[in-house]
Order: sequence, then C-alpha cells, then structure tokens
Amino acid sequence: MANRERKNELKIYLSDDEQYILEQKVKISGMKSKSTFLRHLILYGFVYDIDYSCLWDYNVALGKIGGNLNQIAKRMNATGNVYAADVKEVKELMKKVWDTQKAMLSKQPYIKQ
Repeated sequence: MANRERKNELKIYLSDDEQYILEQKVKISGMKSKSTFLRHLILYGFVYDIDYSCLWDYNVALGKIGGNLNQIAKRMNATGNVYAADVKEVKELMKKVWDTQKAMLSKQPYIKQ
C-alpha cells in the first residue's frame, strides 16, 4: 500500500437503486472498475443545475394560446363557417408557440455527447 499512487480513500453509501444505476453505467462505459469510472466522472464529468422557471412561463403562454384556440373552434362550430381572420389568428398563435419553444430551448445548456 505504501507504493500506491492514490492514497486518499473515499467511502460512500448508496441505496440499492443508486448502486444498480452505478453498476449499469460502469458496465456501459466499458471501464474496468467502479473506481476508474468514478475518477473519470470526477475529472471530466459535469453537474448541471438547470433553471426550469422558463417552463412555468411557457406553460402559462400555452394555456392562454389554448384558450384562444378553443374560442376560435367554438365560434367555427357554432357558425359552421371558417373565417380568414380566425385562420390568420390560429397561424399567429402557432407561430407564438414555436417562437416561445425556440427561445426556451436556446436557454438550455449544450451538452456534447
């Protein structure tokens, strides 16, 4: 033991589920041991703290858009007519959904695989 390159021992406790996940990830990685796998994670791995508050805003916007679409559908069903203004409004609402989604995704960190 005196000739070990690594002299600092690390002891951790895992639940059964965490142990299973670790074993599966080690197996998938092709590394020869859990120690090698964990050292690699420590040296090269990343931990992401992602703020999902934009999802709240996104869901609120989607709710409003859904309400507008329901009003248009109700009017179309009641009258039996499709109005150009309604079609235009639906297209604008769908563009708003798309723009909101693109903005939300652009805020997410890029994870290189």
